[in-house]
Amino acid sequence: MEFETLLYEKDGNIGIITLNRPKFFNALNDVLMRELGQLIDQIAADDEVKAVIITGGSKAFAAGGDIAYMLDADSLKAEAFIALCHQTIDKIANLPKPVIAAIAGLALGGGCELAMGCDIRIAAEGTTIGQPEINLGIMPGAGGTQRLARLVGEGWAKQLIFTGDPIDAQTALSIGLVTKVVPLESLMDEAKKIAKKLAGKAPIAMRMAKTCINYGGSVDLPSGLLFEQKTWSFLFSTADQKEGMKAFLEKRKPVFQGK
Repeated sequence: MEFETLLYEKDGNIGIITLNRPKFFNALNDVLMRELGQLIDQIAADDEVKAVIITGGSKAFAAGGDIAYMLDADSLKAEAFIALCHQTIDKIANLPKPVIAAIAGLALGGGCELAMGCDIRIAAEGTTIGQPEINLGIMPGAGGTQRLARLVGEGWAKQLIFTGDPIDAQTALSIGLVTKVVPLESLMDEAKKIAKKLAGKAPIAMRMAKTCINYGGSVDLPSGLLFEQKTWSFLFSTADQKEGMKAFLEKRKPVFQGK
């Protein structure tokens, strides 16, 4: 499948998605979000892919929503677009495979929200991250008011959203918005290193761990703990659990089959 706004390649068992609207600093419009959702569906069905990287190149991960596209939208068109954004980002958040955001340049507005839908975020030095929507007379709508507060706490979320002021990569690291900052020239190598490490883990356990974390963020602690208990017990019905523990006792590297 060919895409107008995306590039996609496979490096072994890693899927690499590159947002590809360089003239517009990868600003998010309906075509990009629809294509991204379609590609995520394709990856979900591809058993060869064990981990995913989403990037935007060296100048911009995504500079936000496409303002020219949104300018004259009425409330119905606006809701249709933001519903599409939610649908696509939710697909990424719930993909049963780990997703790494490799962020460089600008990650503003919808770009920051797209990155927050990923499981792990690493940023290049010099990256600018923020939610500047307040300066446009709107607010974050693609998950920013919800995911940002869950990631960095209400205080930082309100400061970033209320002021619209961006932060640099080191500040993003200090508040937990990203987990690592690396030189720009090392960004993709680091992302691939992490992706290859994750791709070598037990696929079912990885999927269940992601499901537990996601579920736990929306329920009370006792419900989350019970879900974890049942999910953990389920893993003892898998061949991967037997292989992992047997390999540990035999002091060798496990060979997981995803079964």
